[in-house]
Amino acid sequence: MSSGSSNLPFGFGSDDGEAGSSGGGDLTGAMPLFAELQKLMSWSGGPVNWDLARQLAVSSLGGEQQEVSTAEDAAVADAVRLADLWLDEVTDLPSGVASVQSWTRLEWIEKTLPVWAALCDPVASRVVAAMSSAIPAEQLAQMGAGNPLAGIMSQVGGLMFGAQVGQGLGGLAQEVVASTDVGVPLGPTGVAALIPQNVAAFGAGLERPADEVRLYLALREAAHQRLFGHVPWLRQRLLDTVEAYSRGISVDMSAIERAMSDIDPSNPESMQNALAGGLFAPEETPEQRTALRRLETLLALVEGWVDAVVAAAANERMPGAEALREASRRRRATGGPAEQTFATLVGLELRPRRLREAAALWWGVTEKHGVSGRDAIWSHPDLLPSADDLDDPLGFADTIGGEQLTGFEDVQPTDPETPAAS
Repeated sequence: MSSGSSNLPFGFGSDDGEAGSSGGGDLTGAMPLFAELQKLMSWSGGPVNWDLARQLAVSSLGGEQQEVSTAEDAAVADAVRLADLWLDEVTDLPSGVASVQSWTRLEWIEKTLPVWAALCDPVASRVVAAMSSAIPAEQLAQMGAGNPLAGIMSQVGGLMFGAQVGQGLGGLAQEVVASTDVGVPLGPTGVAALIPQNVAAFGAGLERPADEVRLYLALREAAHQRLFGHVPWLRQRLLDTVEAYSRGISVDMSAIERAMSDIDPSNPESMQNALAGGLFAPEETPEQRTALRRLETLLALVEGWVDAVVAAAANERMPGAEALREASRRRRATGGPAEQTFATLVGLELRPRRLREAAALWWGVTEKHGVSGRDAIWSHPDLLPSADDLDDPLGFADTIGGEQLTGFEDVQPTDPETPAAS
């Protein structure tokens, strides 16, 4: 391996200019690194080492990080305020925005970590448990025979997952445009947030005015906030669906045993290679397919509703609405490199594969039952369309009767503050 920071575990310290910066054989300069590694290896906060994940995500931003100017902050606040006014006319769900914020990429990482932990920890815990029972005794001895197996693998697994999650978060921070961009509410309740740097990148090449692009994305963010703010069971239902998926994971033990035999404890890159190769992708079982179908359907219904109400609000007012709608659809349906990192890591893609069918379904319900009838479907999870309903999206409106949609009462947001886009 080459000298310097390139041989540090998981690339740690390669960008901060401190660890390993004294070069060659000067161990004095490396002491802060060893202290950090000791701290990382003593991690006991769960199956993913979130300290490492955060450090790597932040370091991956490098010089690409831009601060939010006063003008950008004001423009975002104005866009969300106007978006909420437009949405008032196309949905019965009132504003879910208690405050508006403009985030840097770094702030997106910091403010979304708690939800990422809820998404990733259940899957990682299953894999770490499988690793504990698969590692050969000779490799265990090299890692430190005096430690219990579970403790060692918890530390090693935490580092491996922390490195991969950190890489994924760092990539996502350069792609996402808002706090709800992956279909799951990642930020604090009631906070509508855009990332101006990424909003500008999204608009590049679309040949639309910057303020129009910003307003369209503000409409999407404000629509998500209405849905998650006034459908109290939805946020937890999404997280529970991910957890149910992780409980059903059946890990390929033979693949883990082969990979563990190839891991060289003195070469941390071998640990990275084992994880990056899709080693822990779950086996395809009927239970897994059912869980994934349920999750994909729920994500599609959320995204389809947002797509439909934003189109209703923007199409008559915004010249480029349809072009922006199509660009947003393609982006959500295909995902970027960072989303694919998470898919490799946990076998889970937070993508609404059936977004177009779901948008057509919500349009059909609106045509037959009106805006109130459409939004009333969110009053109870039992009313939600199923995956089979997405096979015939326009037919769903005929199968759900008006009597099922009566008596819808608005549910107040969980945030006690009065929503106000300011």
